[in-house]
Amino acid sequence: MNAALSVCLIIFVLTFILRMPIAFGMISAACGYFVVKGADMGVVVNQVVNTYYTNYVIIAVPLFIFTANVMNSGKVTDMIFSFANALCGRLRGALGHVNVLASLIFAGMTGSAVADAAGLGKIEIDAMNKAGYDPPFSCAITSASATLGPIFPPSIPLVIYAMLSDASVGALFLGGIIPAVILAVALMVYVSYVAGKRDYPRGQAVRARELLRVTLQSLPALFTPVILLMGIYTGVMTPTEAGAIAGFYAIVISVFAYRALGWRDLGRVLADTVKDVGAVSIMIGAAAVISYIVARERIAVGIGAWLIELTENKYLFLLLVNIFILILGMFMDTSTIQLVFVPILIPVARQMGIDLVHFGVVVTFNMMVGLSTPPFGMLLFITSGISGTPLKKIIQEILPMLAVMIFVLVVITYIPETILYFPRAVGLM
Repeated sequence: MNAALSVCLIIFVLTFILRMPIAFGMISAACGYFVVKGADMGVVVNQVVNTYYTNYVIIAVPLFIFTANVMNSGKVTDMIFSFANALCGRLRGALGHVNVLASLIFAGMTGSAVADAAGLGKIEIDAMNKAGYDPPFSCAITSASATLGPIFPPSIPLVIYAMLSDASVGALFLGGIIPAVILAVALMVYVSYVAGKRDYPRGQAVRARELLRVTLQSLPALFTPVILLMGIYTGVMTPTEAGAIAGFYAIVISVFAYRALGWRDLGRVLADTVKDVGAVSIMIGAAAVISYIVARERIAVGIGAWLIELTENKYLFLLLVNIFILILGMFMDTSTIQLVFVPILIPVARQMGIDLVHFGVVVTFNMMVGLSTPPFGMLLFITSGISGTPLKKIIQEILPMLAVMIFVLVVITYIPETILYFPRAVGLM
């Protein structure tokens, strides 16, 4: 390791110790590297602009962020919750099932775990607590179910992965459907077990007429994922265009169908979107500079050679990757993992003959587990903040759910067809 790289690494580690914003930490580390190296900063700027900000796919990210903010500002989340509640009927622990089902539906609209936890989460936790559920359990199942957001299409992390790997966005979106459904079913099975053990209340029986009424009210919202997926997979629109259509459609149903979004609300949504997109853009730009350093120093080549020397078995490689990312997820933000570490692993996966669509969904699923993993799982902090429940108690409840999520991760890792079936069925692979 040369002096420039050593300085870069030292500054990068110090950013974690000092709890600096990770994007500024990466930029500081990169600046330290180039100062010691005596390299031209103009090359870096050119690299960032050409590689990322002229990439058509990445435009989908702000569009889906805008859609999520519109959905959370209108009555869309209320409609989704009411529809899921009507479907679950008199099941034991019905609101726990509603929590998971509503998150799966909402996932088909926004592609964001944070939007799910912050928007639907408040409604779900309040309803469960009023019905007599333990507040830590309500928060834990909300955190666990929110991870469905970036797995079921559309998905912001899968769009970013497609940019990094050149894998098909459409294939990645389709690849996330079965894993998301498996995780939803697995979480609902766990909810049934806990509900029976703790005698959580049943839901209210809903008559056919009431179910029809709620369904008709919810149809404008429920059509969102249908329009997106049909548009993408029939070739009518690209994923980026689908993001624009989703944002426009979200405004239309919020204003005209539910009459819940005024000009002032729209202004607030735009302001929130600008802040969110700014944060994401800084992260992507900072990660681009770090990726440039990694490529210049041939770090990825060295790590790839070391991994291949360690094992040429792709199944063992996938196991090591899963363990590595799970550990990183305990301490790092998912965007850091995806933008700094995943690009190093992609060439190795390609060299070992692992399908990049399969690898992308597995890695994304793994990173979403990290959002609910103590001590620094973001979803745990969000649900704790909106409910006032002590973080320690939520962590105690989330541990069995993490075991369920890791079990599903193992299934999709070693049964590739759970991911590749739909992309192959529609001819995207």
